[in-house]
Amino acid sequence: MALTILADCINCDMCAPECPNNAISLKRLHNADGSPGNRIYQINAELCTECVGFYDKPTCVEVCPIDVVVKLPTT
Repeated sequence: MALTILADCINCDMCAPECPNNAISLKRLHNADGSPGNRIYQINAELCTECVGFYDKPTCVEVCPIDVVVKLPTT
């Protein structure tokens, strides 16, 4: 499965509680110089099933108010 949360995430806390697989967690980004940056939610691709078996559509996509949860292109 291939969903990701873009860096524009506003940390609204809507997605993580909705994930049936606990695949979404708050992570710290790092700036170009290696210093600690903003914290945003990220999806663990190994845990994410895009809600298959739970819901008809990924709930993180459905609840995101600014549409920053997107499907990664497959290669």
